[in-house]
Amino acid sequence: MAETLKKEKGRYVGKSEFVFYLMAVFFYTTMTGMVASYKQAYFVNVLQLQKEEISFYNTVLSIAAFLISFFSALYIDGHKPSAKGKFRPIGAYTAIPCAIATVLTFISPKSVPVTILMIYLITVGIAQSIATQFGNVFNLVAFVMTPDSKERDQVISFRSISSAIGNSAPLVIVLVIGFITDNEEYQYIAGASVCAVMGAITMLIGMKMIKERTVYSVEKKNPLVGFKDVIKNKYAWVIIISDFLKNFRQIATYMGVFLAAALLGSTSKYLFFGLPTGIGTAVGMLVINFLLKKFNAKQLYIASGIYSVCANALAFAVGYLYFTSPSAVLQILFIVMLFFIGLQFGASNLLPSMFQADVLEDIELKTGKRLDASLPFIIGLGTTISGTIAGAVAPYILLGEGSIIKYIQPMEGIYPEQTAYTKIAMLFFYTVFHGIMMLLAGIPFFFYKLTGKRKEEIHTALLKQREELKTAQNG
Repeated sequence: MAETLKKEKGRYVGKSEFVFYLMAVFFYTTMTGMVASYKQAYFVNVLQLQKEEISFYNTVLSIAAFLISFFSALYIDGHKPSAKGKFRPIGAYTAIPCAIATVLTFISPKSVPVTILMIYLITVGIAQSIATQFGNVFNLVAFVMTPDSKERDQVISFRSISSAIGNSAPLVIVLVIGFITDNEEYQYIAGASVCAVMGAITMLIGMKMIKERTVYSVEKKNPLVGFKDVIKNKYAWVIIISDFLKNFRQIATYMGVFLAAALLGSTSKYLFFGLPTGIGTAVGMLVINFLLKKFNAKQLYIASGIYSVCANALAFAVGYLYFTSPSAVLQILFIVMLFFIGLQFGASNLLPSMFQADVLEDIELKTGKRLDASLPFIIGLGTTISGTIAGAVAPYILLGEGSIIKYIQPMEGIYPEQTAYTKIAMLFFYTVFHGIMMLLAGIPFFFYKLTGKRKEEIHTALLKQREELKTAQNG
């Protein structure tokens, strides 16, 4: 009777299940966040790679990640779900590989030819990409933990908050380790090890505790047809174009750790940039959750793009004043502006997941297929193109005399003083460029109609369709 009452109120996910799921997401994201935050700094500052080598590495890894995502989508949406579900077994199998790849990212052979070093780095990078492509089921499982759309959106919201905080956690870990050792390489190895151990443990526990409650068809289907179903969906194309534009912000995020080194003297102090933004992101998600009661996701996403360009432009203005006329007041004000920039990340991190969940239901209603991995893969076509371009050009924008920014690499762990021009140029890309990309990312959603009454009609019809499928499978 109690279980029936819970279901009538739309609460399917138990408290302990919810907590362990959020813990797993948090520590999984600490691993991916450790690599995303510090890998490029490891290449530049520790390995002393040149911009041509870094650009080549980023390009190869982007292409490899695309191919890996293709095959992972084929497998995830093409294989017959087991009694344990569609995602849980995959999540459990990827826990240890994700942990190992995270640590190996920051361990490289010494005194070897650069060709051998590049082969090693690319091999480890591909291994890490494979592990995280399958490990991404930790994000996808939020779509299938409950059949209730409002509870699903709540799970997605808290998953996104947990993920955002987990993504910033490595900044704290590396900063603490920085008080123990000044050796940048050791900071990264120790930080990655902490993230890896906690990540593997919580991922295994999380996959044990959660349940998948969506009814799947037991019929094995050609996943390539699923790709076609996604491409034919007009709402999917809105997300594809938007994410293509948004992913150029990788050029902006690439600059963050180097800007911290230029201003604060060490990449370990990136926390002082990342923490205000991370707090702003978490607060932004809570604000978005509140605003969703009065506005729809489409309206909030478009508005967040306008807000982003304004907040980033103001942050640049404050930073520029600080660089030209340093003062404690301007320094504090700049940190406050980083918090306000983070508020927009709350929208850009949370709302796209809700859009994807709604598009998945629209496709499922029309085709009878759950394309949980195929939809992100097709969306990833656009992000792969823009991400590859961003990863290839960012080192050329940043490093050396012939670059736009003219950043000087450290030698033997000693960070040289960067010019005022370099600091201002980095700040421009870190703030204004990012804001412009987020503004552009909101424009396609003027053509997005999967909101309000239309969204509810699709969800209601889909629940009826799933119930008929369940009855047919049981009888």
